[in-house]
Amino acid sequence: MQNKIFSLFFLLVTFVVNAQFSEEYRKYKELYPDEERVRFNDHTKMTLKVVDGEIKIDLDYTEEDIYLKPTANYFADRSLSYTTFFDFNEIEAHTLVYNGKKYKKEKVKLFSHKDELSGNVFYDDSRSVNFIFPKLSEGAQSFLHYSETVNDPHFMPGMYFGSYFPVLNTTYEIIVDKNIQLTFKEFNTDTLIYEYTKSDDGKFITHTWNIKDMNIYKSEGSTVNFRNYLPHIIPIIKSYYSPENGNKDVLGSVDKLYNWYYSFICDVNSKAPDEELVKTVEEIRKDKSSDLEKVKAIYYWVQKNIKYVAFEYALGGFIPREANDIYAKKYGDCKDNSSILQEMLKIANLNGHLTWIGTRDIPYTYEEVPTPAVDNHMIMSYIDAEDVYFLDATGRFMPLELPTSFIQGKEALIAIDSTRYRIEMVPIMPPETTVYSDSCTLRIVGKELKGEGTAISTGYFKIDLYNALENQKDQHDLLEFYRANFNKGNNKFIVTSFEEINKYDYEKDFIVNYEFNINNYINASGDEIYINLNLDKSPLNYEIPEEDILPKEYDYKSIDKYSYTLEIPEGYTAEFIPEDLIIESELFSVKITYEQVDNQIIYTQILRFNYLELNKEEQIEYNKTIKQLSKAYRESIVLKKKQ
Repeated sequence: MQNKIFSLFFLLVTFVVNAQFSEEYRKYKELYPDEERVRFNDHTKMTLKVVDGEIKIDLDYTEEDIYLKPTANYFADRSLSYTTFFDFNEIEAHTLVYNGKKYKKEKVKLFSHKDELSGNVFYDDSRSVNFIFPKLSEGAQSFLHYSETVNDPHFMPGMYFGSYFPVLNTTYEIIVDKNIQLTFKEFNTDTLIYEYTKSDDGKFITHTWNIKDMNIYKSEGSTVNFRNYLPHIIPIIKSYYSPENGNKDVLGSVDKLYNWYYSFICDVNSKAPDEELVKTVEEIRKDKSSDLEKVKAIYYWVQKNIKYVAFEYALGGFIPREANDIYAKKYGDCKDNSSILQEMLKIANLNGHLTWIGTRDIPYTYEEVPTPAVDNHMIMSYIDAEDVYFLDATGRFMPLELPTSFIQGKEALIAIDSTRYRIEMVPIMPPETTVYSDSCTLRIVGKELKGEGTAISTGYFKIDLYNALENQKDQHDLLEFYRANFNKGNNKFIVTSFEEINKYDYEKDFIVNYEFNINNYINASGDEIYINLNLDKSPLNYEIPEEDILPKEYDYKSIDKYSYTLEIPEGYTAEFIPEDLIIESELFSVKITYEQVDNQIIYTQILRFNYLELNKEEQIEYNKTIKQLSKAYRESIVLKKKQ
């Protein structure tokens, strides 16, 4: 009888719980048991018309989601971003809450607009519309519709296919006035299954892309920018016709893009330089015998004296400010730093060239995407015969020969004059450019390992250290900083003293001599001492999760060198020394060697990281090397007391 009562109770509870949710919910919950939400409709419509001699571009978005877990309320807060290049027109949003019989609409009543600051930007024109979906809970649905107007045909938004949750039906629709010449550039669409249709009603051409069950892209660490793998289409307006203005070019070629860009810089620094700016340049260059030495001195002065502060407001994000103003204020954004650098070279009778470039977040070439989507940064180039130097004064402590790490391998659009330009490739710096070398002598004192070390940093390692060191306020902070950076052995590692040589020098290697102790590192048993000389095992932290599938990105190529000389304690001899490990690979090579010389054991480890990106196949090979390295790191030297 009790079992029957329990069964009836269980069925009743199940019925009540199921009644709380709609058939739709149960359907998607069964299909996607691990997902928090599903989007069953994602529709984007773009309409391009010629009105009163100008292009009018309207964007219309619709999103419909259903929520499958109690975490639904986490998605209630929504924010939509826009800039001065877009007018936000209208918005409608509501929640559909199931009451056991039908859905009840709960409208969003409050939408707030506010200014936004992105990243390191001091001031920009980013704004957002913010709102909260009411009563968003498991089983509920959300509806969002909004529209925008693009104010400048140069800034056509891209269309991206894919999300981090299931999207069942995606439609992108572009309706184009036949007086507008439009082209499309596709990226990462090779494996995308979609239906494309094109229709013509005599006045408008409609392009439609429809995708069912779009791919899910999960979040992963150190992944390349989404533009590198997410399928997307970039529409480009080449030209348009109107009775008022005839044919008018917009974009579609590098020449057109350059002509438009050049209109932003043609009148910059047309006034005579201020007397104080001229005096500063004369002082900087007075002892320099060659042009390259003058360029270097001026470049370093700008890095040291003009603070980088990002400003992005409308077309002000494209137009450099006057060098006289930048000199007076002592700050500016990337365009401003390039502007004053060019003007100072001009005062020194040298030619610098303003240069547009995209950071490594942007994977396109200028030929592929001749639009503002291809770049996001400005530097200055100095051409010396066959050599091109890429000067990015937004960086700190950057030597002349070293481009900033985030523009390596990127095309640079170099302004020559009103009609001429050059496209040059920024070199990818080889691993030998950036070397961290740590050499130590070690002594065993009871269970403690004592040592004196010399750390030498070059290239991007050195620059990273310099930037971090600027934030250390006092001696205590520095000790903690070097304890963290030189850490080896175990968590008992401490730096007891240090000496810095060539600190903040642009040209010379940065050297730190230091002394340290590692408590409780030595293991002893009977007449044997065990010591693991693989003191730095940080490469094991670089192993990539096997489930990751997206390409990984890294800041720069580099080499790590570790050399530890262990003094064998008096009365002991080396009973066991591990075998060497040598792994040769184009991407990631490892060399660990042991050598006994008299009463010393010399341990050397060299790691060569020769990649900026790793695809899935390369990640598998990389992890194999890490596993071999992990095994070698467990090997210890055995010292035995002499009989």
